[in-house]
Amino acid sequence: MNESTYDVIVLGGGPAGLQAALTLGRVHRRVLLLDSQSYRNDPATHLHNFLTHDGTPPSELRAAARAELAAYATVAVRDLPATAVRAVGTGFHVDAGGEAISARGLVLATGLRDLLPDKPGLAELFGDVAVHCPFCHGHELAGRPVAILGAGPRAAHLVGLIAPIASRITVLTDGAPDDVPAGVDVRREPVTGLCRTAAGARVSFDGGPDEEVAGVFVSTELSQAAPFAEQLGLTMLPSGCVEVDAMGRTSLAGVHAAGDLAHQASLPGPLASVLSAAAAGQVAAGSLAAYLG
Repeated sequence: MNESTYDVIVLGGGPAGLQAALTLGRVHRRVLLLDSQSYRNDPATHLHNFLTHDGTPPSELRAAARAELAAYATVAVRDLPATAVRAVGTGFHVDAGGEAISARGLVLATGLRDLLPDKPGLAELFGDVAVHCPFCHGHELAGRPVAILGAGPRAAHLVGLIAPIASRITVLTDGAPDDVPAGVDVRREPVTGLCRTAAGARVSFDGGPDEEVAGVFVSTELSQAAPFAEQLGLTMLPSGCVEVDAMGRTSLAGVHAAGDLAHQASLPGPLASVLSAAAAGQVAAGSLAAYLG
């Protein structure tokens, strides 16, 4: 088995990993970025709320970042998924494509996976008509009727955020107990399916008429997109994310994490946006560079 050695291996080719590689390249660390080419925002046609890149297709942002990385002789990018990671002595080995690649430090930036409610047709709408972040997708629904699928505190929180944007909000509780704010439309029948229409989406119910809306906000369950945090025995948070400090350091020296797969214990969950992921990648990489010396 061939073996290559680097200062840092960055796992993940999204905004957090790309920014981490750029930051490390700027201080001439020997960096290998391994990209599985699977991204959380694959369903989205455009990214938003990123200064100077608002409305850019995610693939274009990644391509521009890779072009910039090509200017740094100490940075290598390979479209190769890692399969296993382990600590060996004071460093780490990563198995990828039949190689055992070693490094003194790691940046985990493999992201999260969204698990949608089991509703027929929802997956086909996710990323443009069905969305989960009002900062990323709310403006595009301005002045039109919007539905929120789900009940509980998350639904109430979304109502407050979306109220200035939508012409009407309907909370679809799907038969669950709810605490919907007064004055908000509510449909309590179980949702049986969703389908795309020219105006957005048609929602069907078990009893009662269909409802047509421009978009549907939905809460997703989150899981780690890769098994590396578990393989390394990192401390995890109740949210399912890796615990990091303000500098992106995990519970294992030499391993930093960035992007929406990690957050600080003082926060309720990850700050899931392209901009915050890139910022976390810069902080984690800078901290790791200082640690390695």
